[in-house]
Amino acid sequence: MRRQVKEKAERALGQKLFLKAERCNSPKCVTVRRPYRPGQHGKDRQRRGGSDYGRQLKEKQKLQLSYGLNNRQLRIMFREKGGDPAHVVTTLEGRLDRVTYLLGFTLSMRIARQAVSHGHILVNGRPVTVSSYAVRKGDVIRVRPESLGKTLFAGLMERLSRYTPPAWLAMTPEKAEGIRVGNPLPEAFGAFDMGLVGQFYTR
Repeated sequence: MRRQVKEKAERALGQKLFLKAERCNSPKCVTVRRPYRPGQHGKDRQRRGGSDYGRQLKEKQKLQLSYGLNNRQLRIMFREKGGDPAHVVTTLEGRLDRVTYLLGFTLSMRIARQAVSHGHILVNGRPVTVSSYAVRKGDVIRVRPESLGKTLFAGLMERLSRYTPPAWLAMTPEKAEGIRVGNPLPEAFGAFDMGLVGQFYTR
């Protein structure tokens, strides 16, 4: 049921958000099979440009779904950062679940949150189970060695041998280990219009 809810949200927004990586990377992806709005009359409803508020709301919803955040969390984040999209991007990209995903340890953000909450991810040698943990420069992130044999990480070492993380992260494939060496660039955050999200929360 939860999978259906997530896929309906993607269809309603009209964009792949890779919430279900194993499906979104295959012909089974719902946005490929049914590229129209959900509901009885979905095929007949045209997607329109919408109002300024509608575009802002859509970008906010995309951001929420992708990061697994609720409206209150995002509102607080934008207010704390003074509505500056660049600072919000740095905060979002530096979350432990996001870094786990960007290092290639998991196939989606949803799975990354699961891996973190179940204690499979170590930060500087210690398990951290809080997805929103802020990874700092120099922090070493790795998959707990005892967890490498679990289904969650099936085929991980082979995937890592072919994977290149973003420039602000360094990764050692044979150790399933990464380190934050810099800051994420707002320009790399192209999936979302952060300016529109900022406008939504600063109205």
